[in-house]
Amino acid sequence: MLDVDVTATRGSFALRARFRAPTPGITALFGPSGAGKSTLVHALAGLVPAAGRVQLDEATWLDTAAGTDVAAERRRIGYVFQDARLFPHLDVEDNLLYGLRRAPPCDHYARRDEIVALLGLGTLLERRAHQLSGGERQRVALGRALLAQPRLLLLDEPLASIDVARRDEVLPYLESLRDRYSIPMLYVSHQYDEVLRLATHVVLLADGRVLAAGTPAAISVDPALRPLVGVDGVGSVIDTEVIATDPAGTLATLAIGTGRLRVAVADAGVGARVRLQVLARDVILATEPPHALSVRNVLEGTLAELVDEGPDAVLAGIEIEGVRLLARITHAAVTELGLSPGLRVWALVKAASLRGHVYARPAADAADRRGLAAGSPDGHARRPAENEKGRRGDPSLER
Repeated sequence: MLDVDVTATRGSFALRARFRAPTPGITALFGPSGAGKSTLVHALAGLVPAAGRVQLDEATWLDTAAGTDVAAERRRIGYVFQDARLFPHLDVEDNLLYGLRRAPPCDHYARRDEIVALLGLGTLLERRAHQLSGGERQRVALGRALLAQPRLLLLDEPLASIDVARRDEVLPYLESLRDRYSIPMLYVSHQYDEVLRLATHVVLLADGRVLAAGTPAAISVDPALRPLVGVDGVGSVIDTEVIATDPAGTLATLAIGTGRLRVAVADAGVGARVRLQVLARDVILATEPPHALSVRNVLEGTLAELVDEGPDAVLAGIEIEGVRLLARITHAAVTELGLSPGLRVWALVKAASLRGHVYARPAADAADRRGLAAGSPDGHARRPAENEKGRRGDPSLER
């Protein structure tokens, strides 16, 4: 568990953040520019003065009440910035080895050859930073941070400085790291599609405060998210599994309670865990079972709430056996259909977007990796034996 309750100031900006996030997995810090995301990760890394408490599993890095403030270089945090910050005078191989040399003298869970293969760096090892694309530089920065064997990996908008094509190149590598190492990651982003693709937990930030925190499914229907994603981005996120595929392997049947959705997928067999996004604008409501329609995906549920969104729209929440769908409808539709909470309704889903495979912790070795990451053979992070204070580290280097 990552337990955070910190305050920090930078100039006139004041941060007051409190949340708990499960580990391992990727916790996404999502919010607009100026929300305090970077200030928060700098506070966690020990790179700016902060007060309060920061604890990762059993390791306490900050506890003002107890006088504990572990120096940045002792927290064993890997940090990847918007710009890769590679050493220009070193080739890729030596940049990676720099991270390895910073690793503590314990068993390593991330090994050089494995990282090179996983991040596709084999053909780049002799190149200098100026010979790499933006996506390649970020992959090298990820490898360097991982080879330092961190307990926590902080990624501060690592894709913000590269174009869409390079971003799509790097995202699969981030998914691979998430699923391979089970290392806790904190991922800063103001791109909601990145959050949906990567995150196992989401923290919403605005004006230096935590608005909400929870799973992507829970946050997707939280009212605090709606101003951040805009009208067209409001919808539901559903983590489910493939229960059948068509002979061609291009359509999959997904379980939504006892209901079913058919969506276009590629390379997802029966039993695969997937994440869907269903936008509110793509859901139609009916008060009786529909028939003779081109829309094939119909889910039966109960109308749970109606939220007035102004003169032109109402947001309807439909409960389907523990899954909440959102539908944007008109005030006229509410009146003409006699809609009210508790009514049995049918949700017609016009479109659903696949948002990547859901993170699954490898049961056999996740505990071992977490133990190695914390420098403890019994799978538990070690609490510092005494209060540690020291100089703040140079933020140009991974921690």
